[in-house]
Amino acid sequence: MLGVSAGGARPAILRRVRGGEALVAALAAHGVDLAFGIPGTHNLEIYRHLARYGVRHVGTRHEQGAGYAADGYARSTGRVGVALVTSGPAVLNVATAVGQAYSDSVPVLVVSPGMPLRQPTLGQGLLHETRDQQGAMAAVAAASLRPTSVAEIPTAVAQAFAIMTSGRPRPVHLEVPLDVLEEDADTGPVLVAEVAPATPPQAAVAAAVARLSAATAPVIVVGGGARGAAAEVRAVAERLGAPVVTTANGKGVLPEDHPLALGAGIHLPAVAALVEQADVVLAVGTELAPADLWYGPLPVAGRLVRVDVDPVGVLTNASPEVAVVGDASLSLQAILARLGEATREVDVATWRERKLAESQEEGAAWLELVAALAAALARDAVVAADNAMVSYLGALAHLPAYAPGAYLFPSGYGTLGYALPAAIGVKLAHPGRPVLALLGDGGVMFTVAELATAAEQALALPVVVVDNGGYGEIRNEMAERGDPVHAVDLPSPDFAALGKSLGCHGVRLDDVDGLSGAVTAAFAADRPTVIHLVVRP
Repeated sequence: MLGVSAGGARPAILRRVRGGEALVAALAAHGVDLAFGIPGTHNLEIYRHLARYGVRHVGTRHEQGAGYAADGYARSTGRVGVALVTSGPAVLNVATAVGQAYSDSVPVLVVSPGMPLRQPTLGQGLLHETRDQQGAMAAVAAASLRPTSVAEIPTAVAQAFAIMTSGRPRPVHLEVPLDVLEEDADTGPVLVAEVAPATPPQAAVAAAVARLSAATAPVIVVGGGARGAAAEVRAVAERLGAPVVTTANGKGVLPEDHPLALGAGIHLPAVAALVEQADVVLAVGTELAPADLWYGPLPVAGRLVRVDVDPVGVLTNASPEVAVVGDASLSLQAILARLGEATREVDVATWRERKLAESQEEGAAWLELVAALAAALARDAVVAADNAMVSYLGALAHLPAYAPGAYLFPSGYGTLGYALPAAIGVKLAHPGRPVLALLGDGGVMFTVAELATAAEQALALPVVVVDNGGYGEIRNEMAERGDPVHAVDLPSPDFAALGKSLGCHGVRLDDVDGLSGAVTAAFAADRPTVIHLVVRP
């Protein structure tokens, strides 16, 4: 086995290895011990070495499922999630999951073979040949790297991890040519570069402290970029006496039963009104993106202090009065070190009630269902939610979250089918935590084959399929536009029976009365349980 160098110059000790082993050794040196994927003709040299280097492989039924599972693993652990796929169609299958990971700032590494180094420019009809596989992935990932020798493989892996773990987390594609995977060459110990969190400039910290110290009505908006700074967010909120509202990806950064927590749903008019009356808005790790702000941007002009690790993102969507570029945790620690105690009192309860009234009106059709789910969830539960009405109109504002990463949602890119494989990734990362997948009947069909993956792994995973007879959101949009309503009503299969056929338990419910009990039983089961809940519009 290849050795590891934690930094400094690479030792001169060399060992002759094949490209596939050099790749797996480099992954293991970076802490990879679990990978999701599907073996194929071109990636067998990679698979050959996984067990030897302690990398557990979980086989999914589709490459998109592998990508989403790696995403769920990464979001719930803060570590890089890895998907191993073969070339050509497999790479394009995983591309949608990579696009979602890019949108939500998730460190996912997709490893695939590529065409040989001496491939003719115009191709020659090799198996899985794609005109520009690397270009296709470079269009959706932060980078697509292609080492051209065995000796370069460890460096390419280190570069991929450096990209994914420094600054704003993003997915990376690593493509190793077929002939390089099979080639034998001398390779030294793997170099692992240690990446330190970005320290904020002191001048920016001082400016932020001055602005916050003078505030009489501060508000804090928190996004997914603050997941690693939960303790600091809480401390700043308590020091300022400031209410905290979160995006979907920031949900749970401040426990939603905290006295200053307003929960998720920054799109609601009550949040805009709260921000309007604030004299300072502290935005931490959020894009303030249109995908979160459904009805238009928040009125933050002239009052915005932004903390973000991304020097481009900190200037996007809203111009800050003060921009603090740095790691969220380090930046808030620096602010706290200079920030005095506040004496202000904020009527958070009134704003919470106002926001709740709006969210209840918006999600009225889903309140009973979400309450039934909440009754069955432990405080440390994780919910992987799909892009379904029950999720963004119901669970987002009404299903409590008490920790960062307790609610996973494919925002921004807005894919369907995310929740089931993402929940598999979470459950494998945290086998002792209760994990639930929440999907609609339309979205679940995108990745329903992953029920077989969950069953093979014997995961006690409730998979709640909320069946409203098709694509309910699009149905409503067609009607609101005055368009002919068509192509949105779907004849649903018997999802409980489908689950059973794939090795799961299956339950059908025609109302929410039995939902809490079914979920509770599913958490204690010996395999996944598909809970088919019919809620016709």
